[in-house]
Amino acid sequence: MAKGHFNYDQRRIRDIHEQIQEELDIQGIEKPIEDVRWYNEEYFEKYPEERFNIVYREDIQKIFKEGIEALKIAEIYAQRIDWFLSGDDGEESLISRLKEDLDNLNK
Repeated sequence: MAKGHFNYDQRRIRDIHEQIQEELDIQGIEKPIEDVRWYNEEYFEKYPEERFNIVYREDIQKIFKEGIEALKIAEIYAQRIDWFLSGDDGEESLISRLKEDLDNLNK
């Protein structure tokens, strides 16, 4: 396979949706010590919430989840079009693999 028509930049789309998912996954969890080591106990007594990762409102979480879904779809389209433009897939493969990938996304 060649270097890819988009130079594998579709991977960046995956990186973004994975980072958004990580933000959702770490909500309310205590921050690692390396992220808060410059604060002292007095600071945490005054701002105890700073020990923990933010918990987003439900409507914000919904936006994040919708964004993740949209980015996953964008990644699939970028990948399939990349393979088509690079000559790795033909027209029928583009159509069938795109449908298959999109169908698998919703499982």
